[in-house]
Amino acid sequence: MSDDHSPGDGRNPYSDTGGKEARHAQTHDVEREKLTNPKGPEPVDESFDEQLAPLTPDAIRLAQNEASTTAADNHDLVGQIHELSKEELATLSILDPETQLEQGSTYLNLEDQSRTPFTAVGGKIAGNMGQVVAKKATDHEVWNKLTRS
Repeated sequence: MSDDHSPGDGRNPYSDTGGKEARHAQTHDVEREKLTNPKGPEPVDESFDEQLAPLTPDAIRLAQNEASTTAADNHDLVGQIHELSKEELATLSILDPETQLEQGSTYLNLEDQSRTPFTAVGGKIAGNMGQVVAKKATDHEVWNKLTRS
């Protein structure tokens, strides 16, 4: 071993005390450092977002688009709606009974003889209302023919 212990000799730094970590432990409170040093951002809890996702208007609209059938597929309905052509019936989306209605949006129950549009209240589902059509998903000319306006 060399007699040279000058600061320029970096081959064995702090070899007599166990290396850099041991020297650091002699001059600092290592346990407290572990507790107080930043660890980075906390992991994101996505369960909260998942719980709220079904209640957002965008999620409701997406579910309505996915959970709908065209009026042309419903043979009973084709016979009832005489004012629409086959092409217009193919563009008309009927909501499935389990579909949640978006609060504040306008809908039309095709089985209602008066064909009066209604505004949905929060948490309401199409359920037992019959054949329900969303105004947002309907062409305005088709909507006007359906509502006779």
